[in-house]
Amino acid sequence: METQIQDKTFREKMIGIFETRQETIFRNDSPTLVERRKAAIESFKQQGFPNSKTENWRNTDISKAMAADYNYYLESTFQKDQDLSKIFKCDIPHLETDMISQLNGWFVSENGSIKTDKQGVVVGSLAEAKKKYPGLINDHLSKIADDRKSGFVALNNAFAEDGVFIYVPDNVSVEVPLQMVNIINTNENIFIQNHNLVIIGDNSSLQLVQCDDSVDHQQSLINTVTEIFVGKNASLDHYKLQNKNDNSTLINSIFFNLERDARLSTNAISLNGGLIRNENYVTLNGENCEANIMGVYLVDKAQHVDNQVFVDHAYPNCVSNELFKGIVDDSAHAVFNGHILVRRDSQHTIAFQSNKNILLTDKATVNTKPFLEIYADDVKCSHGATIGQIDENAMFYLKSRGIGEHNAKMLLMYAFAAEVINKIKIEPLKIRIDDMVKKRLRGELSICEQCVLHCSNMEKETNFEIDMSKV
Repeated sequence: METQIQDKTFREKMIGIFETRQETIFRNDSPTLVERRKAAIESFKQQGFPNSKTENWRNTDISKAMAADYNYYLESTFQKDQDLSKIFKCDIPHLETDMISQLNGWFVSENGSIKTDKQGVVVGSLAEAKKKYPGLINDHLSKIADDRKSGFVALNNAFAEDGVFIYVPDNVSVEVPLQMVNIINTNENIFIQNHNLVIIGDNSSLQLVQCDDSVDHQQSLINTVTEIFVGKNASLDHYKLQNKNDNSTLINSIFFNLERDARLSTNAISLNGGLIRNENYVTLNGENCEANIMGVYLVDKAQHVDNQVFVDHAYPNCVSNELFKGIVDDSAHAVFNGHILVRRDSQHTIAFQSNKNILLTDKATVNTKPFLEIYADDVKCSHGATIGQIDENAMFYLKSRGIGEHNAKMLLMYAFAAEVINKIKIEPLKIRIDDMVKKRLRGELSICEQCVLHCSNMEKETNFEIDMSKV
């Protein structure tokens, strides 16, 4: 059933929907989940939506997105067994993944709402998992997605009906990467809230690719929360790919909880979107954990991307590394806030944080704030940020090697972004992202025969004798 969010303020409208539509909202919930929803809506009532007076939102203005009229659906408006390939096809050659699809925030599949493979790995709809695996859901859903972090998180915990559920039992290595694709395809302005839950058992491993794409050009507001539990001595290799239309607003909150000896690598690649905000919350909840948190963003026109990272070193002998790099063109705006917390008993912590940005015009802006909060005395921690233009010495060197100014500029930008791209461990994905970044740097124009940034499927290739240490 459609609900139009207009006439009243956005906050009042959502509270009114919750109070009058509880029978629908609670329909798949256990009593435990109902109580969590009620606590979440109370938290939302107290916080409301963030604004420019909210400290970690003061550089991201969402007032325009919040002022629009949206339709909000508490139930899906389509058949969940439809063939999504007729709407969208992932264009990554040779990437073998098990595809998990969402359309406008609702799980869709030709093969049923939930399935279990021979290793006991469960993949499917969160709404269906509530019915089939109530114990797992009660133990994990909305447990690490803290309502207090943001009004958007609280609202999602109160409302979200569906999303993706993934469960990997203990001692299982999932051989084929899982790919979650959330497609927006509608002829109306729409507000979407989906909630994903991923549970990785002890001594298990998973590669997960999480994609946000738009097929249409309608205005949309997407509020996604993802909770990921990584068990003892388990590992997760995670990628977040964002290629949205310029009319979209994406609020993406991911909560990672790592148990003892767990390992995490997460990489966010933001290529397009009207307003994108990525919030990463990483808790190192046991000794000897390691977390590598990375991102690269390329924005132009009037686009806006905001990366927020909070790493909680709650136990000793843990390592975290952060590296975010951005290229900002035209009148685009980028924000980075990094916060590392080292608790009092978290001795022998190693934590590094770096944010580097290139501005291509006088109108492009970046706000960056790396931050350390340390209460232990035996640690190795550092943080830094840079904002600048393309290096003139490197430009001179490339031009002296026979490369024109335009191509030299593109090559330098590519070399700058490649440090993060090269961290991608899934080879076909790395090749495809590499190609997409090259096309993005060319302004998404057709391939030019004179361009030095040759994509992997091109027959012609030009080689230059270049010492990359000078670039």
